[in-house]
Amino acid sequence: MSVYLDHNATTRVRPEAATAMARALEAVGNPSSVHAAGRAARARMEQARADVAALIAAPASTVVFTSGGTEANALAIQGAVAAGSRRLIVSAIEHDSVREAARAFAPAVEDLPVDADGVADLAWLRARLAAWNPSDGRPFVALMLANNETGVIQPVAQASALVREADGWLHVDAIQAAGKIPTDSRGLGADTLSISAHKIGGPMGVGALTFGPRASLVRVQHGGGQERGRRAGTENLPGVAGFGAAARAVGDVGDPAWRDSAAERLKATGALVLGEAVPRLPNTLCVALSGWDAERQVMALDLAGVMVSAGSACSSGKVKASPVVAAMARADLASCAIRVSGGWDTTEEDWRRFADAWLEAHARHAARRKEVA
Repeated sequence: MSVYLDHNATTRVRPEAATAMARALEAVGNPSSVHAAGRAARARMEQARADVAALIAAPASTVVFTSGGTEANALAIQGAVAAGSRRLIVSAIEHDSVREAARAFAPAVEDLPVDADGVADLAWLRARLAAWNPSDGRPFVALMLANNETGVIQPVAQASALVREADGWLHVDAIQAAGKIPTDSRGLGADTLSISAHKIGGPMGVGALTFGPRASLVRVQHGGGQERGRRAGTENLPGVAGFGAAARAVGDVGDPAWRDSAAERLKATGALVLGEAVPRLPNTLCVALSGWDAERQVMALDLAGVMVSAGSACSSGKVKASPVVAAMARADLASCAIRVSGGWDTTEEDWRRFADAWLEAHARHAARRKEVA
């Protein structure tokens, strides 16, 4: 049997989510209709909204359903720009859905640097906000809760205190963190926070954005008055129902000791675990070995029946140098890093089989290099 260890890209749909989706598909009724079938559909929608809100400790009335995490991130960024933010500060390790949206909508974008462990440099942020030019509008800072490649958890609450002192707006991409670590949107001080269903065992194609009282969202998609006038269009009720069921079913994503045991075996060959010295998601391993490019590692493991990835899954199938690793001052390893990520159905045996396959592939790689030398 194959081993799937690419859950940070997408995870298997939970049985509870599949059941909720099937029931929603069997029912008839538009959530905007006032007759009995419409009211039943609306009730199903609002139950899911409450369940998703509970996952991130947010009021249900502040949850806007979207087509996914990418749209949720864009909705926050477009709202900030429309409200007058002309210069955005975006961490150097943000997902492309944040970085590209910032570049597309804002006149100017600055990188918030990270240290060698991949943690945001709050001293830089404090100094930058202190020197803020009022002509750039309200400060906007995007800092993800946990990085999708390294799993490194960011000091969001501390960043929020700095942003609030500057009367700014903090957007938190919690897409990889939600369901893996406790995620309290209000406790973190997030003005907007995004999550996605398919990272927690729900379906692809549905996400959510929660917003606080200091955020002002603009209506990007025009039409009807769905989502309290913040996102027009008939809601994806089966997807939303699956999202809610997955949020209710969230549990652990495996013992981090399984990951760490596998990592120790790889490190014996000289491989480097990125972000190892700081808090990380319990399911994520980012490992690199100089001289062995990520694409070859991924292909060798795939041939052995083990599925992992090199960086983000949102790169149209391309394997390229990781900007996240490069931002950690390890440009030498940016083309050699792979991401291994477990999920709700991952076992200890899966991690052991990954380590076995990687070590076997490494032995073949080392032998070929020796022959060439």
